[in-house]
Amino acid sequence: MLATLLHGMQGTPYIYQGEELGMTNVAFPTIDDYRDIETLNMYRERTQAGYSEADILRSLHAKSRDNARTPMQWDTTNNAGFTDGTPWLQVNPNYTAINAAAEEKDPDSVLNYYKQMITLRKSHLGLIYGSFQLLAEENPQVFAYRRTLAETGENYLIACNFSDKDAAFTIPADFAGARCLIGNYPDTAPTGAVTLRPYEAFVLQK
Repeated sequence: MLATLLHGMQGTPYIYQGEELGMTNVAFPTIDDYRDIETLNMYRERTQAGYSEADILRSLHAKSRDNARTPMQWDTTNNAGFTDGTPWLQVNPNYTAINAAAEEKDPDSVLNYYKQMITLRKSHLGLIYGSFQLLAEENPQVFAYRRTLAETGENYLIACNFSDKDAAFTIPADFAGARCLIGNYPDTAPTGAVTLRPYEAFVLQK
């Protein structure tokens, strides 16, 4: 969903290592496993303020910058194929399930979806240079927008459900019969008043 959102927008998309695999935050068991100076300082300050160890670690599992710095998960070998030595940070234990080697072989993987989305952006100039118009501003679950490139007549609608629940969304009437270029559910065929499934996203072109 995030890949769809970002690669449909204006500006230069950035992919930070592991994002294209769906790598996740890591729940290190103790503060000794962290290296980020901001994280260590926060731990010390909150310990002095009387927070419990469990509460502090729960916060770090959600927000520490070290979550985005664990070794790249290439395959299922030792240290996820990242190094034969000792990595600066421990590898996320889920590397045996989330890794590049496995996702390369899976046509429905996060990695292959990113590849499709990048290819789509490169082949549709309206997604790069088109104007931006925010839609459904009052919808608390859905982030949707139009991209329009007048020079070529390209019009796109990108809709993303940012929640883990179904979300109601009405596709603008002028997009009736529009072609779905990509979606993160295999049976996406949106038209009219639709229900977006959890974290569903798609790109329409008319």
